[in-house]
Amino acid sequence: MRIAIERRGDIRQVVVANPAKLNTLGSPLLEELAKAFDVEDDIRAVVLTGEGDRAFIGGADIREMGAVTTPAGGEAFIRRVHGACAAIRACRVPVIARIQGWCLGAGLEIAAACDLRIAATVAKFGMPEVRVGIPSVVEAALLPGLIGWGRTRRLLLLAETIGAEEAERWGFLERVVPLEALDAAVEEWVGLIREAGPIAIANQKALIRQWEDLPMSQAIAAGITAFAKSFETPEPNAMMGHFLSRKR
Repeated sequence: MRIAIERRGDIRQVVVANPAKLNTLGSPLLEELAKAFDVEDDIRAVVLTGEGDRAFIGGADIREMGAVTTPAGGEAFIRRVHGACAAIRACRVPVIARIQGWCLGAGLEIAAACDLRIAATVAKFGMPEVRVGIPSVVEAALLPGLIGWGRTRRLLLLAETIGAEEAERWGFLERVVPLEALDAAVEEWVGLIREAGPIAIANQKALIRQWEDLPMSQAIAAGITAFAKSFETPEPNAMMGHFLSRKR
């Protein structure tokens, strides 16, 4: 039971390794996971997945939550879930969720916090918290922006479980492939990230995060500022120069 961090060239892979319990997350794993997204300067992307083929993350540890007896204890636990999600969103580079099986509760919130989500056709998604007496909270608040309010209500109030193809139709997933093609599809996305400017990618992720919280006029203004600041580095001129010379 651990968070395994592997380096594959310029890619960091973060693996939730608790396969006997569907990669569910208790406090120690949540705290460890929150530290896994502070990446070296030469890392281009992070791939987050679970160990084995049964689950991405099967949720938070119900045994630990079931032992909570006070509001203070509940707050302490859920802040650890939020801490892991916040670390993903604050990560300097794109975080790709590689979802190969069950993605439930806190696992779905962690997937929602990622920048891109790709799943195997066998993956299943749900927010079953109300069935065990608690509401879905923290990064479940991202769901309306991804799938709309009506579908968010279906997941949170009805505790429905949906398949990967439906999750893609709803807008939660960006891509669905057969399980045997999952790694190749992730590598294809990583290749596209590698083709882009590393500073531009970091700036773009930071700007998207700003857009989520700003009214439209302020979001546009933030974009103008980000565009101008990109010329503080040589990356735009170097990459545009390379593009123009290749065209000639």
